[in-house]
Formats: sequence, structure tokens, C-alpha cells
Amino acid sequence: MAGKVFFSVSMSLDGFSAPESMEGMLATPEQRDRNPRLKRWTAQWMELQAWIFPQRFFRQNLHLGDDGEEGRDNDIVRETFERTGASIMGKRMFDLGEQAWPEEAPFHTPVFVVTHQRRDPWERPGGTTFHFVNDGIHSALGQARDVAGDRDVRISGGSATILAYLNAGLVDEFSIALSPVLFGAGTRLFDGVDASRVALEPIRSEASSRATHLSYVVHSR
Repeated sequence: MAGKVFFSVSMSLDGFSAPESMEGMLATPEQRDRNPRLKRWTAQWMELQAWIFPQRFFRQNLHLGDDGEEGRDNDIVRETFERTGASIMGKRMFDLGEQAWPEEAPFHTPVFVVTHQRRDPWERPGGTTFHFVNDGIHSALGQARDVAGDRDVRISGGSATILAYLNAGLVDEFSIALSPVLFGAGTRLFDGVDASRVALEPIRSEASSRATHLSYVVHSR
């Protein structure tokens, strides 16, 4: 039996899944080091994701050490990782990650990148191979399902890619880690959602000292 299609992201209290667009910020390394907008973006993103960095499973997955916090936040990180048999992401997320991920990328599954760029698969140590899909979101999902087996397919991001799958009726459920931060501007997670087609059923709401975790099943209207 095929697994579910889901996404799991952090979001600010005012509804942003990322700070402002990074358009024009990703130039040469020297330019990035001197770019105040990029420094501000990075600081905001770190604040948004602050709940996950201390978690033991997260630290072990990135080989940052065997220490870290245990508890419900850590359980949620581990459960999300363990249910994922393949991931899908957009080209912008890949471009940013290609510069930021360590050599052993943190997915440890096949990753399908929705893009117009033609490129051979990029294999990384630790079980992650990036496949570049040029014929749309349905093709990427079909390929991800083929390799995920009975495990789930995660739509990793960014927001535009998540929204494309959600509006196409291809998402079964999603989870949000609501971080106690305010951005005021940035990339809204649900900006452009087709609310006439999407109905939600809440299945989990639990708070920790670092974030509030919300989960929903997605139904068509």
C-alpha cells in the first residue's frame, strides 16, 4: 500500500515560512559574506528554526554530536524522519541547500527536485541522491512513490512547491511547528492557497516550551 503525501514545516506566528525572498542574495561567496540582507535573512531563519536545533535526533542526523534535548520535540523530529521514504523539493530550495548542506545531506533518501534544469542525478554520501525532474509535480510524485514503497513522501519545500501540491489535491496531511517569532514580512506559507478546494481536519495540537505543533488531515471540498 502506498504511503501518504505530507509536508512538515516551521511557521512564524504571523504566518511566514521564510523571511523575505532571497532573490539577488545568492551571488558569489564574497558578495554573500558582505550582504546585510542575507545576514538578516539567515538570522531570522535561525530564529524560526530555533526549536529544532537543540534536539538530539537532529544533532545526531547531522553528526553534530550525541548530546541534545529529548522530549516531545525530539520525538516529532524523529517520527518525521522515520516516516519519510522519499522527498520532493523545488529548485529554489535545492539551490539554497546545495550551498548550505554538509557533504552528507540530511535526507538519507532519494530526493526529487522539480525543475526545468536538466542534470544527471547527484549522489551524496549517506544515502541521499538528488534526481532532477523536468516534467512537473505529478511526475515527481510518481517517481517518489515508486521508491518510497509503503513509507510516506514528504514535500520538503519551499512554499511555492508545497502550495502547488496542496492546490492540486495531492497532499494527504501536514504538520506545522508554530515558532514564537514574528517576521512582519516574508514568504507566507499559504499565500495563494485555493481555499475553495481544501478542507482541513485537525488531528493534533500540542505545545512544548519551544513550539506549538499542529497537524491536519487534508480533504477536498
